[in-house]
Amino acid sequence: MSNGTPLGDFLRARREALKPQDVGLPEYGRRRVPGLRREEVAMLVGVSSDYYIRLEQGRENSPSPQVLEAVAQALKLDAEAADHLNRLCLTASQRPRDWGRADISQQLLELMNGWEHTPAFVVGPALDIMAANSLATALHSGFDQFDNLARMVFVDPAGREFYQEWERAAHSCVAELRAAYGHDPESARIADAVAELSAQSEEFAGIWKMHEVKSKSQEGKHLKHPEVGDLHIKFAAFTVNGAPHQQLVVYQAEPAGPTAAAFETLRAMAAEPKQAQVAVPAADLAAKDQ
Repeated sequence: MSNGTPLGDFLRARREALKPQDVGLPEYGRRRVPGLRREEVAMLVGVSSDYYIRLEQGRENSPSPQVLEAVAQALKLDAEAADHLNRLCLTASQRPRDWGRADISQQLLELMNGWEHTPAFVVGPALDIMAANSLATALHSGFDQFDNLARMVFVDPAGREFYQEWERAAHSCVAELRAAYGHDPESARIADAVAELSAQSEEFAGIWKMHEVKSKSQEGKHLKHPEVGDLHIKFAAFTVNGAPHQQLVVYQAEPAGPTAAAFETLRAMAAEPKQAQVAVPAADLAAKDQ
């Protein structure tokens, strides 16, 4: 995904995204490169320029917690980005060993099956759809495949119509994928997904280089289904107990509102509603990391 190191790539991208005035520094003359200079960041962090250069070049692999905190402050990182920075400094032995597990709890599948009026699905680290209930499948029936959220947003033509706030959805997808990458930079599945998406979408490649980091959270979405029209939903994402790499995503509609009625129409339109089940292609892909 890069010729540099994960830590160095992240530091470089976040440094180049800042202007001197963003950190209270004067700006003199023309700059040959965007953003802050390495020596300016080094001064803000309180380390030598040589040390900071080694850090960006991957020749300094064990910065102290104090240095990392100072770097986070100098680069104006929020809490999630600062956590991402710290994770990038972990060694392979310090990372969770079960991050790439692809099995889905039977209890979780049964739970989703019981939500007949609520779309619910499980995504893996590379945003592969690992399982979904029948209403979630019906909701995404306008796509050629309900297999990977990032591919659906950036590659499938249906994505730009389905996600009415496409720009936000695009940045959110990439930021979530970047956050997962921070947990497991050696993930073969994430590397494959990023390579495929970068080759198929210049927009994905451009956003990926920005190193934005954000996990799924609770917020609203404006979607448009080709058959039932506009949908205004709230969604929540939950880490699956015992499988921290899996996220259970649940969509909700205001009771007795237009979106709730549209969900009922989608449910009725499904000729043979299927129970929630493991999405075999996604599971096979995720299993590469085992």
